Order: sequence, then structure tokens, then C-alpha cells
Amino acid sequence: MRRNLATSLKRRRASPMAQHDRLPRELRLWLAHAALPWSAQSALRHWQRALRAARGDAKAAQATLSRIEARLIARDAAKIWGAHHPAALSAATGPEPPH
Repeated sequence: MRRNLATSLKRRRASPMAQHDRLPRELRLWLAHAALPWSAQSALRHWQRALRAARGDAKAAQATLSRIEARLIARDAAKIWGAHHPAALSAATGPEPPH
């Protein structure tokens, strides 16, 4: 069977699972509990930036990724469900205090 050659989509050069498997252990652990479906490439880019800012502290880098994810969720919640949605409000007022 011939492939559809009339597509404008880029072909993947590597397997997404292989890219995921090559991620640092601490990042893979964080991704296992992430609310959003991060690509390996995007997650690694943010992880490296957060790890540099945290001077190598993996827990602080994971916390940074969680804040980034919460901001993304709040932005999408405001667009989709309006500014009064609880997820949109939590970004405007800051993170919730620990229980």
C-alpha cells in the first residue's frame, strides 16, 4: 500500500516513546502525574531551564514545572469556561496554600 504523499504534516524522526524513555528520571516521575499531555521535547526544554534556575535541585525544578502547568491550565480554563472558572481563578489569586 502506498503512503499518502500529499500531506503537509512533518514526519516524526524518532519514536515519541523512545524520546520519553531518554528523559531524566526525575522528569519522567513528574510527567507520570502531570495533568497535561506534555511532549518529551517540550518537557525536556522546560526541565532544563527550571533545573538551571534551581541550580540542580530536582525538587525545585519539579515545582517550577507544576507552576508552569497550573498557569497553562488556568489560561485554557479562562478561554474555555470563562474567567470565573475555579482553575482560572486559582491562577489569578496565586497558588493555593498547602493543606
